[in-house]
Amino acid sequence: MKNIKKSISCSEIQDFRVAPQLANNTLPKAGDVGIFKVRKLGKHKTLQGYHGRNITLFEGDYIMATFGNRYATVVFRGEVPVAFRDEYHILGKGGVVGIVRQTHAKAEEIGPTTLSFVGFAVDKNNNILNTKYQLMPASEFERPPFKVIMSVGSSMDSGKTTTAGFLVRGLKKADKRVAYVKFTGTVFTKDKDFVASCGADMVMDFSDVGYPSTFLCSIWELKRLYNHLMRSVAQIEPDYVVVEIADGILQQETYALLSDPEFQHTFDHVILSAGDSLGVLGGLDLLEKMGLRPFAVSGLFTASPMLVDEVKEIIQQPILNLDDLKSEDMIDHLDVPKGMSASELLAQVG
Repeated sequence: MKNIKKSISCSEIQDFRVAPQLANNTLPKAGDVGIFKVRKLGKHKTLQGYHGRNITLFEGDYIMATFGNRYATVVFRGEVPVAFRDEYHILGKGGVVGIVRQTHAKAEEIGPTTLSFVGFAVDKNNNILNTKYQLMPASEFERPPFKVIMSVGSSMDSGKTTTAGFLVRGLKKADKRVAYVKFTGTVFTKDKDFVASCGADMVMDFSDVGYPSTFLCSIWELKRLYNHLMRSVAQIEPDYVVVEIADGILQQETYALLSDPEFQHTFDHVILSAGDSLGVLGGLDLLEKMGLRPFAVSGLFTASPMLVDEVKEIIQQPILNLDDLKSEDMIDHLDVPKGMSASELLAQVG
């Protein structure tokens, strides 16, 4: 089989052969690598290739992609199938394949790009290749030896990545060594590339250790993955690591992680991004119930002076727009201990 278009989710796959005979008697699991034939183009007309560039898809193309799950409130919720199927769907541009379970209204008309499953990619011993466990050593969960800032959002597309990137830029202006980690989500390097452009000394995400996505991973597995990523960025001896958690606070893995006392022990600061004023208030309230007090709020709502005015007299946290985040003075906000607002600190000092 020639001219297989390899997605970035399979970037580490080199030697393989296709095993069509396994397609009808072996159910896939997350991380399994397969060869698929494009049947009908829908939402995804391109893939991010293993080299990082966009690959245009045509009906009849053969692609190499990875089975996985996806949770994206503005597009699809999709999962690895639990039964054999005649048709599969591209769930994410990074090359994640599964079955769409739920669709946002705006994506219903076009639908997903559909695929036929040709066969698993296997090694010389006929073992199905799986990206997920290739780079994942066993390790105990532990507190990182550097300051960690958690970037969370009220919802998907609330501005978490932009907040993280401009926060990195401000820390760099303050002469700090900074790494960025996209902890959860679905494989696609756009966020890493953006934060690298903002000046991060090192960028990593879950896909760097073979995960096509983190949706439906157990909390135990996610904490193990987090520990691995923290150990990896520790090699540059950063002063700060900015960690982004995908989706909104109410997403199931995000909620479970942020509520976990052991996980809370590993980070020093939280910054909340929100798309509107009510998202700010709701996000702060939910985080406070978890015992978390963001040192600041930011996100899409800061583009509107009117939305800023709606909340600035109600909340205690500073409201930081993009200019504030990228300023070297931003680091002064990090002097506030986790769990304490700026006004509470001033009252304590006074």
